[in-house]
Amino acid sequence: MIVSVYHYMVLSAILFSLGTIGVLTRRNAIVVFMCIELMLNAVNLTFIALSSYLGNMDGQIFVFFIMTVAAAEAAVGLALMITFYRNRESIDVEDFSLLKL
Repeated sequence: MIVSVYHYMVLSAILFSLGTIGVLTRRNAIVVFMCIELMLNAVNLTFIALSSYLGNMDGQIFVFFIMTVAAAEAAVGLALMITFYRNRESIDVEDFSLLKL
């Protein structure tokens, strides 16, 4: 069986949908961040598949930047979660409304 770009697109759409469902339904902030990472990886898979299919490097350059932003987002997000947990003893997303002034 030959794996075509269509198969990669379907897999990417499934991964992105699972990430979206996770962001919308979960209340734990760490799980929400993991679902956002899953969505970013689905987009990366799309860029890589289309870049390979079209024969240019533009998609792979975008993936490099997306991975850089994802790493920064994970580091800052984890630091915020640790700080919030130390203050509130919870990382529930609904508790973040307490941060408003």
